[in-house]
Amino acid sequence: MKIIGKKILWTGKFLRSVIIRYSDSRAPAEKPVLRGWEAVERINCDGVVAIVPFTSDGSVVLIRQFRPPINGYVVELPAGLCDVGEQPEAAARRELMEETGYSANEIRFLTRGPISSGLSSEMLDVFAATDIEFVAIGKRDETENIDVLKVPLEKLVSELAVFQKAGNHIDLKLYGLIMMAKILSF
Repeated sequence: MKIIGKKILWTGKFLRSVIIRYSDSRAPAEKPVLRGWEAVERINCDGVVAIVPFTSDGSVVLIRQFRPPINGYVVELPAGLCDVGEQPEAAARRELMEETGYSANEIRFLTRGPISSGLSSEMLDVFAATDIEFVAIGKRDETENIDVLKVPLEKLVSELAVFQKAGNHIDLKLYGLIMMAKILSF
């Protein structure tokens, strides 16, 4: 497989849609097959971060946010875009404060990887925040409709089931990232 090129279909404020042209290596060398793949790319930012925030009393802080693409609320980790020139750790601290009102005394990088590799080139930097304390809700983006949830770790699965039964969607990433952060941070 080899990328041959890209064609931009449209450009928005933070995304652009592209057709990626690539050669399929499964075809015979004398008769390569060229294919196209529809994708989106992030623009006007320097990445995406997510934070797994733990309180000192053994809870994890999550958010419930309306997401227009799925016309519903999603229970997820605090997350957001890195401003141009902003380091991921600084963005993680800022997003945690803006979305939850919590400040992290300690923050640790956990992992980096693709969010939806069949759709987007977007890579996610994930941080664990421990020894967090509530300060005040920061200045949120005007498009954000967020509820802050403090969930005891020992009740995480049952609490998420309650949210799901009430019609909320659960971001599947949070299960694995909370487990990873719990293992690596304690």
